[in-house]
Amino acid sequence: MAMSSPMPLSKSSAQPAADGATGSGLDAAAHEHGAAVSGEHAEFPEYPVPPPREILDAAGELLRALAAPVRIAIVLQLRESHRCVHELVDALGVPQPLVSQHLKILKAAGVVAGERSGREVLYRLADHHLAHIVVDAVAHASEDTV
Repeated sequence: MAMSSPMPLSKSSAQPAADGATGSGLDAAAHEHGAAVSGEHAEFPEYPVPPPREILDAAGELLRALAAPVRIAIVLQLRESHRCVHELVDALGVPQPLVSQHLKILKAAGVVAGERSGREVLYRLADHHLAHIVVDAVAHASEDTV
């Protein structure tokens, strides 16, 4: 299963990360825990407690958009490369209408973007930072099941 591009919640909040990828500007702090021992998490950046309501609302919308197994699988596929609908159907083994429905939800949430290439639309993640959220969630779920 191959995967591709990034996903943004909003373009106005995207900032270049130290590695040149776009994200919320919290990429480095949020992903330092990858080197941590299983179950340990890096310190989180300082936030006002609680964060502003608009930040909480945006985070909730993003998590709702990602809260379906098929959408998680789509994001994982798009981490590695751009994909058209039929490639996602083949890789995921789910019906084309279902893949299209989930892509529509992800696109509306700003997670994926589509670019026409001839007769097909190639989908990509809008922001690589969002792929890290999915990868971290899958890794955490894997820890809990082992």
